[in-house]
Amino acid sequence: MTIDIKVPTLGESVTTATVSKWLKQPGDAVNADDPIAELETDKVSVEVPAPQAGVLGAHAVKEGDEVEVGTVLTTLTPGAGGQKAAPAATSPAKPAPAAAPAPKAAAEAPAETDYDVIVIGAGPGGYVCAIRAAQLGFKVACVEKRATLGGTCLNVGCIPSKALLQQSENFHAAKDEYADMGIIIDSVKLDLAKMMARKQSVVEANVKGVEFLFKKNKVTWLKGTGKVEGTGRITVDGKPVTAKHIVIASGSDSAGLPGVEVDEKQIVTSTGALELSAVPRKLVVIGGGVIGLELGSVWHRLGADVTVIEYLDRLVPGTDNEVAKTFQRILTKQGLKMKLGHKVTRAEKNAKGVTLTVEPAKGGAAETLEADVVLLAIGRTAASKGFGLEEAGIELDKRGRIVTDAHYATSVPGIYAIGDVIAGPMLAHKAEEEGVAVAELLAGQAGHVNYGAIPAVVYTWPEVATVGKTEENLKEEGVSYKVGKFPFTANGRARAIGMTDGFVKVLADASTDQVLGVHIIGPMAGELIAECTMAIEFGASSEDIARTCHAHPTLSEAVKEAALDVDKRAIHI
Repeated sequence: MTIDIKVPTLGESVTTATVSKWLKQPGDAVNADDPIAELETDKVSVEVPAPQAGVLGAHAVKEGDEVEVGTVLTTLTPGAGGQKAAPAATSPAKPAPAAAPAPKAAAEAPAETDYDVIVIGAGPGGYVCAIRAAQLGFKVACVEKRATLGGTCLNVGCIPSKALLQQSENFHAAKDEYADMGIIIDSVKLDLAKMMARKQSVVEANVKGVEFLFKKNKVTWLKGTGKVEGTGRITVDGKPVTAKHIVIASGSDSAGLPGVEVDEKQIVTSTGALELSAVPRKLVVIGGGVIGLELGSVWHRLGADVTVIEYLDRLVPGTDNEVAKTFQRILTKQGLKMKLGHKVTRAEKNAKGVTLTVEPAKGGAAETLEADVVLLAIGRTAASKGFGLEEAGIELDKRGRIVTDAHYATSVPGIYAIGDVIAGPMLAHKAEEEGVAVAELLAGQAGHVNYGAIPAVVYTWPEVATVGKTEENLKEEGVSYKVGKFPFTANGRARAIGMTDGFVKVLADASTDQVLGVHIIGPMAGELIAECTMAIEFGASSEDIARTCHAHPTLSEAVKEAALDVDKRAIHI
């Protein structure tokens, strides 16, 4: 009597798998629970065990075949296991058909691996993925070429920029605002070197924190540059390393602009703008997006004359139009100069600074602008070069991003990608969510990211925060909606702290009242947006927010009042 060995249940919503490798051959004697075949899904790699001791029959499927749950893989004749069975007296079974040639990368998958999961890149997406995978029981390594962990975000991006933003805000308040509150400071001086030193101490505390978390969770840090060789194989500075699963989290780089050559001294990216040794007399920012406005605000508060040049006729593309217009008006009132609808075609460095050639985006006469320092901040591009991706057969799109399916799988089996190097908003928290999702998918869990509930924040003052759909989105999609708004001028806490610029705007479905989007410009917008993100995540209505008790006096009451205003029943306006 023989026993059929079938494809087991593979997890929630998973119905098919690929036979990646036969671990035992026809005629082999096996013991109970000996692995006999390895199956690969877009979520997890599974070994199929022998149900009891016995001798295996012929393979019913071959390596590379896609099989459904319940498909017979082979048979088992119960009996003593642990040794090779003697040849049968009858004619040998007809051998299984030869496997069709597999892609090079898949054919080279190692039978034994150094790690279960290797993550390339230790930025927010990569280090979070590595830690979550380790929590789930995987043996994990993370490849990082920097001397410190944390990637661009912790080293030369999110964290140092927020430190400087806070420090510059404090300096500006002490110099220009405290007197109105009855706090008289006779002399306020800037010690830029000390300010930069504090910024660096914040960075060091964060990156050391990640290193501690790696040790706590037993994640191995492979120091060097990772290069993908194929399924299950990479090299780190030329040294081979293997894993069952590879996750690429290589992040992004600052985008370049023809005619503008970066030297990180006179013409800088965000990296150089965080390390200036003196406040520039004139700073020109190329790009009216998040990075340009945040760093432009820092240096403006510290004394620089700042001009922002933006190709489009508005700031922060993708945000709600009404918010963008209010934002531009407030920043202009603060003293930032705006040159919208213009482009930079050339930058010439000289002993005195930089001369920029600027033209209207729609055509027209060119003009020149002089600057001590130019900040190039027109966006970021996927960091997909130099990792051997194309050589390994990994598909990239026209923008150089790695193409993935709904489960972050690339075109090469066993290799996944997350964060800035794939499509979607280039946000650290988006990468973190994807890192958790892919780790859980590899463990057979239902990892998932709701891309309709990813908040975005501009950390200027006032802050701008947004989640969900804008009015422009809803109009394009033909969705009928209602609007509720509430200004911070009518909020008691905002008046008490002297920060009344801006408003909260709630968009809700006209029929169901479900919250579709929330847009905030004002004090602590980045903190207030969390409540709104949760509302969208749980499918809440504006009524749900409106009937939730908010502490008084708090800025969050503006969110409640905006939700009340969806039905035109705000109390305090």
